[in-house]
Amino acid sequence: TGELFRTKTGEVSLRTTDLQMLSKALNAPPEKWHGLQDKEIRYRQRYADLIANEEVRRVFTIRSKIVTAIRSYFDSLGYIEVETPTLQPLYGGAAARPFTTHHNALDQTFYLRIADELYLKRLVVGGFERVYEICKDFRNEGIDRNHSPEFTMLEFYEAFADYTTMMDRVEALTIAAAKAALGSTKFVFQGNEIDL
Repeated sequence: TGELFRTKTGEVSLRTTDLQMLSKALNAPPEKWHGLQDKEIRYRQRYADLIANEEVRRVFTIRSKIVTAIRSYFDSLGYIEVETPTLQPLYGGAAARPFTTHHNALDQTFYLRIADELYLKRLVVGGFERVYEICKDFRNEGIDRNHSPEFTMLEFYEAFADYTTMMDRVEALTIAAAKAALGSTKFVFQGNEIDL
């Protein structure tokens, strides 16, 4: 318990009058003003980076708004969101090496999905004219700043639509996502002003 006050720098703080330690931290939290400097720790211990880095928390919030906007956009056009298998007996839909696993009950090799394209197209053939999926895909390849073996993918298909319709969908989706996440279609990216 205690009394709220502002420090000389304006930060809201608590002047404690009574403190009860519930649990001791095994490791010290990241230094508040400089955050985590070691990139390896930042990427392997996201929770620690989130504690120290407001910008990283902002990225998580923006991503959530983008995913919500994607769902809203496709739902408004009559698409249905589906879930296709993550474990697949045959892999395909992209030129990538899959992660392999073994299904004990079936005594069979399975692959983690590298793309959801083939299963989505089967749904279109089965009578669903507009489908989309936001899913995790896995590719057993290199890893660097721009490539992760596990990533989120959006794929959507529309029966009887040509490439111009699909381009229009992508443009409208991009605008809707930017407005939802940033409140505007204008933003700065890597020092360049973008106007959608």
